[in-house]
Amino acid sequence: MLTIARGAIEQASPGHLLDRALQEPAIASRLNGRALRVVAVGKAAPFMAQAFAEHANAPIREGLVIGTHLAAGLPAPFAWIQSSHPLPDERSVAAGRRAIEVAQRTGSDETLVVLLSGGASALMAVPAADLTLDDKRTTVNALLKGGADITELNTVRKHLSAVKGGRLAAAARGMTVCLAISDVVGDDLSVIGSGPTVADPSTYRGAWDSVLRLGVKDQVPPRVAAHLQAGAEGIVEETPKPGDKRLEQSFTRVIGGRMNAMEGARDAARSLGYEPVVINDAVVGEARKEAPALLDRARDLASHRTGPMCVIASGETTVKVIGQGKGGRNQEMTLAVVPLLAADERRDQIGFASIGTDGIDGPTDAAGAVADITTLARARQHSLDPAAYLADNNAYAFFAGLDDLIITGPTTTNVGDVQIILFR
Repeated sequence: MLTIARGAIEQASPGHLLDRALQEPAIASRLNGRALRVVAVGKAAPFMAQAFAEHANAPIREGLVIGTHLAAGLPAPFAWIQSSHPLPDERSVAAGRRAIEVAQRTGSDETLVVLLSGGASALMAVPAADLTLDDKRTTVNALLKGGADITELNTVRKHLSAVKGGRLAAAARGMTVCLAISDVVGDDLSVIGSGPTVADPSTYRGAWDSVLRLGVKDQVPPRVAAHLQAGAEGIVEETPKPGDKRLEQSFTRVIGGRMNAMEGARDAARSLGYEPVVINDAVVGEARKEAPALLDRARDLASHRTGPMCVIASGETTVKVIGQGKGGRNQEMTLAVVPLLAADERRDQIGFASIGTDGIDGPTDAAGAVADITTLARARQHSLDPAAYLADNNAYAFFAGLDDLIITGPTTTNVGDVQIILFR
């Protein structure tokens, strides 16, 4: 499992993706011969900055790197800001303001390069209008616990922000080139990192509707509710929309995503003697509901084959936290299939794992978890009831008790989640 997971992560590494992207004429022509100011933000930011500095064929006048951790030093002239994820803190605000300053210093003869990866929405945060950081934190936390998907979450974030939804690129006088590693199903440029360099098709009305639909209206601070409602009524200026002249010189390209990770997993599985089968459809929806459906689909695919087989899927599910647990979606997805694996009539050796490619699953230090046909029996030996732990959103404690958590530490990338189902 871990070898296949590593294959997924390595194929989606910033070095591999940027080396390929910078050879594309559409990208190279916008960078070569111009002085650059660079903002790298997201969980992969340090590694994207290092790879860009190695491969870019243009002078870098200024660089800013905003991320969660720094494994090694950065090349000159990059400066490092450690920030906060999944909820923003004061460091996120400082980082967002520094990013805006870099954009504002980008002259008409220069190019602002934004190296964007998952997690940027929390790592770079500047509250709009009279909103406070606590207002934003409380709102995001309510949305997360309410089961908001990434599109709903980032629609609200963009309308509470002074840097997201195209505002970063709008602050630059020169050209903007954004190279993004996508952790968003469908690779929507306006959703990845809350779209700091692209026009925003979402609206205040849509943001407020999401708050109402998720049933978190009473958990949202009064200032946030008033701000969103004022925007919906046209009292507050909208985010930059398609056709906005401030974004005429902004170019954004997705250079990698979940498909790259599945390619890496496929190659690794084949090298281990498994016949790989890739499911291209994204795995989305509530984790505990989607996991059994994915397992059924994998069983159907395996029923026509006799040799070792590896089914590979990817996407990003959600968790509605109603218990006292931490609610990591990959761990909850794996916990949901534990009884189903034990009840498998074929009694084949079946393994199921769901892994966050960034090495972080929700607010935990695990990337995900693994289960097989023996997990339920071992859990009973330790007096662990999977149904009770699932009801409490406490998959982390369940798998920790069995030593079945997958802990990789933070990786160099973030392209969503990968599921691996092995049949032998």
